[in-house]
Amino acid sequence: MKSPREIVDLMLREDAFSSLLTMKVINVELGYCELTMQVLTEMTNGFGIAHGGITYSLADSTLAFASNSRGKQCVSVDTNITHLARVNAGDILLAKSKEIHVGNQIAVYEVFITNQEEKRVAHFKGTVRVTEKFW
Repeated sequence: MKSPREIVDLMLREDAFSSLLTMKVINVELGYCELTMQVLTEMTNGFGIAHGGITYSLADSTLAFASNSRGKQCVSVDTNITHLARVNAGDILLAKSKEIHVGNQIAVYEVFITNQEEKRVAHFKGTVRVTEKFW
């Protein structure tokens, strides 16, 4: 069986979007992942703050890596995000997952995103379907 890091490395090789956003893996363990990224000016919206899709994308990748780290391929079936504070160009974001439930077919995770001042800027919840396919 592959280790959590081997699985995430495999996923990242095919994940052009996470690479485009310059996400970096800080830590990955069974059911857990930490990712970081810096918000670029090109990621801001018409209000001059980070587009909501930036924190969503960071959280979604964190969910994907955390859930798949257990060895079975997982795909999201339901996700939602609450934006708690503004995110600006130059901010360095850190996303950490929390495993809530792991079953034979469904798993649930939370992802908390903080900025460089350790201020929580977003809360994300995701449900994945656990498939029978192994990495």
